Amino acid sequence: MFPIQLEDKVRGWPAVLAITLGIFTLMTSELLPVGLLTPIGEALDVSAGTAGLMVTVPGLVAGLAAPLLTVRAAALDRRLMLAGLVGLMAVANLTCALAPNFAVVLAARVAIGVSVGGFWAIAGGLAARLVPPQQAGAATAVIFGGVSTASVLGVPAGTLIGEAAGWRGGFAAVAALGLAALAGLLLLVPRLPSQKTIGFADLPALLRTNTGVRIGLVVTVLLITGHFAAYTFIRPLLHDLAGLDDSLIGALLMMYGLAGIAGNFVAGHRVSRQLNGTLVLIAATLAAATALFALAAAGPLTGTVLLVVWGLAYGGVSVTLQTWMLRAAPDMTESASSLFVAAFNLSIAFGALVGGLTADRIATAGVLWVACVLALAATLTVAVRNNKTL
Repeated sequence: MFPIQLEDKVRGWPAVLAITLGIFTLMTSELLPVGLLTPIGEALDVSAGTAGLMVTVPGLVAGLAAPLLTVRAAALDRRLMLAGLVGLMAVANLTCALAPNFAVVLAARVAIGVSVGGFWAIAGGLAARLVPPQQAGAATAVIFGGVSTASVLGVPAGTLIGEAAGWRGGFAAVAALGLAALAGLLLLVPRLPSQKTIGFADLPALLRTNTGVRIGLVVTVLLITGHFAAYTFIRPLLHDLAGLDDSLIGALLMMYGLAGIAGNFVAGHRVSRQLNGTLVLIAATLAAATALFALAAAGPLTGTVLLVVWGLAYGGVSVTLQTWMLRAAPDMTESASSLFVAAFNLSIAFGALVGGLTADRIATAGVLWVACVLALAATLTVAVRNNKTL
């Protein structure tokens, strides 16, 4: 028995890393247009607000797909399901790279939304099946680190590729990465037959009976909507408000990404001991950074410093909110994760939509005030919650 157990342990971590690569690629794919909004809009002759639909559409679809696929695909082997979703994402990105017009791009972004919602909702609960019990917590953190890393590093990397090879090259690069993730899933992840299923009735029941889950979802909606209302338009903000040249945007977003990775590790270390305090600090910092950006980003230096602070704070959002949800419902983690993924992605969509309307009808700088107000609301929501169980 010992050789078999040892082999399983050795194989487990490569499987975890394959899933992490998959979720990193999917989230990078979902958010890639953020860094390429201006060149895509110019090439396909649409406004910045309309181009923002490339973020709104997959976020909306992912939010709906997360609970639907979790329930409807209960009998499918998880390995094959994950591989199928990553393969769909790769094809969709290739379609974007070859798209003759904006309508084709949006259609392909629908498929990306399906892939993101289904993959993320399922992947979150797989770590415990791949590694020994004492390593399950670390493996879960690594998998969800793919979400944070994509949010803060995948977009800058895609932007740099887009600047070097054109925006179509950015989509093609993510498609190639998707094929690598597909190979990793098929080669490294063992068969994972479905073990436990949930029904649609379990989701509203959890909402009705669990205050911690409700609070977590409210804070998720506030923070993610606010962030993406502003971050979707970070390129025009850096150019118009901070006076930064377009040639520097990719490098600056990479700085933002590196700050975000640092924030992810710092938050991941703190949440085990100070979950509420960490979430309050993150939300308050996001509010301050976006407000100061709107008020004081009159030059490149100020804009760069505030962008780094913004990245540092947002880097800890995913791991902190995910920890909140899992602690709020320790016996119903799959249901809680499904609701969290739905809320997170719907908020990406809603944030990009609100940001687009604000940018088109009021002013681009107005998206920063939207982010500030919603982050303040999240700060107050957590601060007034006497949450002794989390």
